Amino acid sequence: MDLWQTIVLAIIQGLTEFLPISSSAHLILPSQVLGWPDQGLAFDVAVHVGTLLAVMGYFRRDVVRLTSAWVTDTAARRTSQDSRLAWAIVLATVPAGLAGLLFDDFIEQELRSALVIALSTIGFGLVLWWADAVGRRERGLGSLGWRDALVIGIAQALALIPGTSRSGITMTAALFLGYQREAAARFSFLLSIPLIIAAGLLKGMELAETGSEAQWLDILVGTGVSFVSAVICIHLFLRFLDRLGFMPYVIYRLLLGALLLLMIS
Repeated sequence: MDLWQTIVLAIIQGLTEFLPISSSAHLILPSQVLGWPDQGLAFDVAVHVGTLLAVMGYFRRDVVRLTSAWVTDTAARRTSQDSRLAWAIVLATVPAGLAGLLFDDFIEQELRSALVIALSTIGFGLVLWWADAVGRRERGLGSLGWRDALVIGIAQALALIPGTSRSGITMTAALFLGYQREAAARFSFLLSIPLIIAAGLLKGMELAETGSEAQWLDILVGTGVSFVSAVICIHLFLRFLDRLGFMPYVIYRLLLGALLLLMIS
């Protein structure tokens, strides 16, 4: 890829990773619609690492508190609200991790297309609208138990389908379960951390084996640019979430999906 293409894709990743509009869809679209070279999953993971650093930095106090509680409470064989939340994150990560190991090759070969993106963008956008409309929005993260964590984790596994949106589907599941919008968003952000770490380590080892200098330049630039744009996105998203709700993102998904269907028809 050209340097400017790398920068544009990294900005797209940073702005869309935590919005319920599918970052993977937007990273695939340039190759499908504009004829850009497909950046591949390795670059996708590199810019995901940039957003990982952003979310860990933004929620650094939560990360330190939850990690400390998880370690100390587990060692002492006791539980607290923080350690229960940490265990919920671990449990909710398992379904997506297993699905990735089982279906990664199939997804890479069969599902990275504009048609799949269009259909999943529209379909899961409508499901998000439904969840936001019928959800009670009464519960906070303090009430999150293992059953809810498992439901949200199973929903997260669906995000392997391009166009679904990992943040969108996990927030959708949390809204259906009656969680407040901010609680749903915060759990979605925290839940992204272990999954992106695992994916980044796996693809990092693959990149170390192939070792292309140009590829590593793309990765470094992509990671840095996506980090900056993701920090800005997280801050603005949380600030305006209760005021705007999810309807702007639903409308965007419907328009984007419809445009894609017109372009490929």
